[in-house]
Amino acid sequence: MLLLVAFALLFVLPGPWNGVGFGLCLAAFLGEILFWNRTVKHRRAYVGAQTLIGSQGTALTACRPEGQITLSGEIWKARCKAGVGPGQVVKVVGRDRLTLLVEPVVEAHPALQATPS
Repeated sequence: MLLLVAFALLFVLPGPWNGVGFGLCLAAFLGEILFWNRTVKHRRAYVGAQTLIGSQGTALTACRPEGQITLSGEIWKARCKAGVGPGQVVKVVGRDRLTLLVEPVVEAHPALQATPS
């Protein structure tokens, strides 16, 4: 956009000011390109099935040993050796192609936790 403004200033401004305006807009345009190039270059992409390891999801169907879980709003095929029922919270510990390997999350009951003395 700044490049278009720079060329428009060549025809709109009189005398030497058209060159000054063109130069300023061109410098701002190049600065903007360098800024956006630098911010995009340093951003790491976190994609793929490997990023799911360590995440927690909820079992949609019984996983004994295979079933389905929901994770980040997506439905995945899952395998659990220990077996979990629908609605249980599971943790992703690995993957086999597009099947997630999960384990049940064991949450300590609040009444069983030790109270500080």
